[in-house]
Amino acid sequence: MSEEQVYHTPVMLNESVDGMQIGKNDICVDVTFGGGGHSREILSRLGKKGHLYSFDQDEDAEKNAPDDSRFTFVRGNFRFLYNFMRYYEVDGVDALLADLGVSGHHFDDETRGFSFRFDADLDMRMNKRGGETAADLLNNASEEKLAKIFKLYGELNCSRKLASAIIRNRAERPYKRINDLLETARPFCPPQREKKEMAKIFQALRIEINKEVESLEEMLRHAKDVLKPGGRLVVITYHSIEDRIVKNFIKSGNVEGVIEKDFFGRIESPFEAQKVIVPTEEEMIRNPRSRSAKLRIAIKKQS
Repeated sequence: MSEEQVYHTPVMLNESVDGMQIGKNDICVDVTFGGGGHSREILSRLGKKGHLYSFDQDEDAEKNAPDDSRFTFVRGNFRFLYNFMRYYEVDGVDALLADLGVSGHHFDDETRGFSFRFDADLDMRMNKRGGETAADLLNNASEEKLAKIFKLYGELNCSRKLASAIIRNRAERPYKRINDLLETARPFCPPQREKKEMAKIFQALRIEINKEVESLEEMLRHAKDVLKPGGRLVVITYHSIEDRIVKNFIKSGNVEGVIEKDFFGRIESPFEAQKVIVPTEEEMIRNPRSRSAKLRIAIKKQS
């Protein structure tokens, strides 16, 4: 088994890279490098004068970077897409791919705290170099803030009760390990839905810790600026929160989904939606992570 397969199996590999419609001399960006599966496929379709810039803020991902003169690894959050493209003196990008969510590597690495399958420190940071951990958040956030996080990012009906229980329990023993959180959360998770409800709790904390919504919104705004006319935007989403943001952006040109029309009543979005693709049965069997995936492809209109 290859290093990349161990780290992460790419979702809808051919569908997403096909959607980029890569030309031999194109400048491409993969804002979510991870195990490098999508990036390697992109490189296989580029000629000698093409180039790929791939982003990842996780130092583990950098170990997967290919040794290729046509490739530049950008160790940073994709929310700084515009800044980095200016730094590398890139005038325009022909195609951009974003495979959102968390890689299989993060869920399977018991030291990172992303999965409730293991007892580990409550970390959940994509970037281990700094920032607030999940333990910090649980021990310091107000009850109101915690309830909002669980409701907004986990869509939990028990968000207020769970937040209240966390406040009570942390007064006796601060949160440090995953099992500490499981003890508090388990009474709010019916046995028949325990795994699904736990997944929602962990998803909510992960999104907040890594500022995933803010980063996605900022990246999309920058994508509008860096993509050339005719450039293609390809995004794979995994939950309704991020998919709604991407759908709004493609439809309206802004993450809020506010529609503006010209004199003739035509929507003034800079993008034209091309297609929405869901995984095949074969894909879902091969890669269970793809079950909730949705692939959206859009093209930047000619100015």
